[in-house]
Formats: sequence, C-alpha cells, structure tokens
Amino acid sequence: MPGSSAVSVAMPRLSDSMVEGTIVAWLQPDGAEISRGAALAEIETDKATMVYEADDAGFLRIVAPAGTTMEVGGLIAELHAAQVGSREASQPTSAPSRKPTGVAVDDPPPAPGATANRGGGDGAVVSSASPVARRLAARLGIDLVTLSGSGPRGRILKRDVATAQPTVVGDGHAVRPTPSPASTAKGASVRRTLSNAQRTIARRMAEAKATVPEFSVAMDVDMTAAMELRRRLKEEVSDHPSLNDMVVKAVAGGLREHRNLNSSYRDDAIELYERINVGIAVATDDLLLVPTITDADRLSLGAIALLSRELVDRARSGSISAAELDGGTFTISNLGMFGVGSFTPVINPPQAAILGVGEVARRAIVLEDGSLAVRTMTTLTLVCDHRVVYGADAGRFLAEVKANLEAPLRLVV
Repeated sequence: MPGSSAVSVAMPRLSDSMVEGTIVAWLQPDGAEISRGAALAEIETDKATMVYEADDAGFLRIVAPAGTTMEVGGLIAELHAAQVGSREASQPTSAPSRKPTGVAVDDPPPAPGATANRGGGDGAVVSSASPVARRLAARLGIDLVTLSGSGPRGRILKRDVATAQPTVVGDGHAVRPTPSPASTAKGASVRRTLSNAQRTIARRMAEAKATVPEFSVAMDVDMTAAMELRRRLKEEVSDHPSLNDMVVKAVAGGLREHRNLNSSYRDDAIELYERINVGIAVATDDLLLVPTITDADRLSLGAIALLSRELVDRARSGSISAAELDGGTFTISNLGMFGVGSFTPVINPPQAAILGVGEVARRAIVLEDGSLAVRTMTTLTLVCDHRVVYGADAGRFLAEVKANLEAPLRLVV
C-alpha cells in the first residue's frame, strides 16, 4: 500500500501437527492500534482453540474474516505503521482462496471486530462468543443470537450461556435441519459440520487404519492389590491417585524397560524417543483429546495423579493449550468407567502403540492350585504397529505392566 509500510500476519503454526487453522474470532477491531503481545485472534487448530498474540505492533487491517479456514502461512492480516483507510478501500485484489468452513452459505461471515448484539447477525454473535460458551450453548441447545454478552465489547461468556434458558430442544447439539422429502423412510435429517479438530481426528484415524499394519494382544490383570493400595492412599492423602493414574505409572515403567514401544515408524526407519510422554485419551462433548503427561517415568505416582487431574479438567473445560496436547510417545485409552469389559483402540499416529483399559470388576477366576476365587480384575489390550513392534515385544511389555500393577508397591517406591 503506497505510503504505508506493513507487516504481514500469517496463519500461525500453533501445534506440531497443525496444517490449517480457522479464525474463530478477531479479538481486536479492524483499524485498531495493536501492541506486541496483544491478544489478536482466537484460532481453532487441529487440537484446540487458542488465542494468538501479535508478534509485532501496528494498526490492524484484517484480511481474512472470522470463519475463514486456511493453511498455515496464509495471509490473515497486516499490521501497518500508520492508520490506513477502511477495510473496503484497502481490500487486496486477491482474497483468500479457501472458503470459510462451518459457516452456512446463507449466513455470510461476520464483519471483523463485530460484537454480540441482536442486530449484528448470527455470524457476528457466534464469532464473538468464547469457545467454551459456544460449546456449552451447543450442548444445551441455546441459540446464541438470543443472548447478550457480559464480557468485553459484548463478548458472550460461559456464564451468559449457563444462566440462559434453552430455546431449542434437541439431542444436545446445535444443528441446522437439512430439508428432506416427507416420504423418506429415514425421516428428517440434520447435518453437523465438523470442526478442524474433528476433521483432523477423522483423517488421522482413517490414515492409521489404512496404512498401519497393526495387531493386538490382551492380558487379564489382577487389580486386587492395586485397589487395596488405592483405598489406603485415599484415607491418607487428599490428592489420591485413580486406577488410571496407576496404569500410567505402570506403563511408564514398562516403556523404560521396553524402549521399542516408545517409538515411531518414519521414512523406513524407527525413531526411538528418549523421553517417555504418556498421553491419556479424554472424551469431551464433541472431541477426543489426548493431553500428555511429560516424562511420566520420572514422576511420582502422586505427581501423575495431580497432573492428570489438572489436564483432564482443562481438556473438558476447553482451556487446555496445544503444548499440553503435543509430544506424546504412547497413549492410554480407558473405557472401564463405562462398563466396557475390553476393546481394541486405534493407534494414535505416528505412535507405535496404544493401550486400551477395560472395566475393573470382580470376577471368578481359577487359581494356580485349581481352586476358585473372586478377584478384582481388568483386561488390558495393547495395539501395536507391526513395522516397529513384534508379538514377543508386545507380550513382554504387557507382562511388565501387569507385574507393576499386581505388585503396586513398585509404583510408589
């Protein structure tokens, strides 16, 4: 632009696996003077919605409106040394090629800097709501257009949604009905547009099943002693570990002894990782997130319990950072709390293995002397990438995890 130097603001890479991002909302209006480090925009990555802070100072000219999805490195804004004309007058001749994702064709993207108000249009209201507020509204069936925000510049916050009354009764999701013929045997249908994170999860899981030659092994584990240890710890300490925390500690010890499971297959080679970072799968309302417990083998059982509780809470509240979702070298998925006896999880690429944990329940078993007894048992199912891990490796690792859990004092010394 003549007479005005500008710094380009590109779609940032906010996680190691991020390929593209969606601008959820601009936190500064078009034309505002921005200081370095100021909160500039909320950007949805493949893992979480994060606030992007300005790397430079200047007057903001928004190029990509809220709702736009584009690849990392694409131009989303400019920071000018001096104030420039209106956005319409300074609009570049070539607009971003990608169309906004998740915005219906009859709902144009909101204007940059729009705030929540009844006359601003559906898109403006939605873009000005916080990510937590949007998710809660979708779950409760509340139309954001009906709300007035109590946050800065009319921003809709979680408390605004929590105190509102639902205007739509549905299955817990905000959906747009898709017209269908009255005579269809399936009845009316709805179409849910996937978020960036949901599309990334779907793509990666499909790639894993299509490209990873996986196999699984299962082993029953006697959790009677572990349950007794947990009961004693519960009486003595407030931040007592869960059974899943014990599994994390047992797995971390097993990975220290069997390093080939703490690895990835890349470009016809095996990458063995020095650090043991155990991911724990957490189901939120609309996503499956995997927060990472870094250096789990070096942490005490109490430290793992405290950290995992914090990570799970942040994942479910939508406040977890991309850094806390990165760097995992092995994943644990636990469905035992839902009464699932056993299951075969899907590997989280590029990791070489994932462990599925089933319900901890009392079962009748046959002891070594042939007598019957009732013990508290669970079933662990290990899924491995056969390019990295062979059957004997998987069996030895699982036996190590089993030994750690059946002699749980190993986990606290």
